[in-house]
Amino acid sequence: MNNLQICERKRGRPPKKDYDPESLMQELIDMVTEVYHNTNEIKATAIELALPPHKVKKLLITGKVISYPETEQILSLHRQGRTMEEIENIMGLSYSTINTYLPYSKVIYKLSEISQNAERVRKYKARKDAVNALMEKCTEENLWNCVIAFQQYPFYTNSGLPFQYTLKVGRNGEYTKELFINRRENSKSLSWSSVRIAFEIAIENKYSVFTRPKQIADVRGISYSYSLLWRFGVITVPEEVENRMRGKKKHS
Repeated sequence: MNNLQICERKRGRPPKKDYDPESLMQELIDMVTEVYHNTNEIKATAIELALPPHKVKKLLITGKVISYPETEQILSLHRQGRTMEEIENIMGLSYSTINTYLPYSKVIYKLSEISQNAERVRKYKARKDAVNALMEKCTEENLWNCVIAFQQYPFYTNSGLPFQYTLKVGRNGEYTKELFINRRENSKSLSWSSVRIAFEIAIENKYSVFTRPKQIADVRGISYSYSLLWRFGVITVPEEVENRMRGKKKHS
């Protein structure tokens, strides 16, 4: 059993309560910043990290990655001694809207939220490490490690339909080689052999731009394998397809 499998098997254990809230807050800001620089969009960053968009926005403001004129105006009025009610009236904004323009003023110390954030950071690092290993050495083993790390990740097909997958643990304590896809009310399965076939063909044609799934291979579940291989960095796709697989809706 490899390290990723061992890590996943330990998920059922209660989280340790010795987190450093300040360090974790900085890790959270760094993680959101890194994803935002890759996506250039708050919504896409929120989808990637399973965070509410308003929280992503506040973390980016706190890290001074993005700024808004409203933020400085609110802070300026506050320094002048204005009450929140006065600021709401002056700016014509509700309290909740004003709050989204402000950085976090203190570190989060609530244990339940700390644990959730720690798990988000852990998953992000595991996925990043798995993809980096695959990019360094495009082997079947590293591909399988990516599949393990990206369970329940919010994927989108090339046409923009959301899906996730999970793996089951067999009697031997290891994951079975089948991905169980959850697409709305319909559950489907994707065999490891289909993913592997698509992977091998993609590697043989690594300089190609794959405009559609069946350009790689006409095998069962290729639309799902196509999304996985793109997210794992194995294939290149056109920009419009990439946007759909990031969950970005086409603007009319």
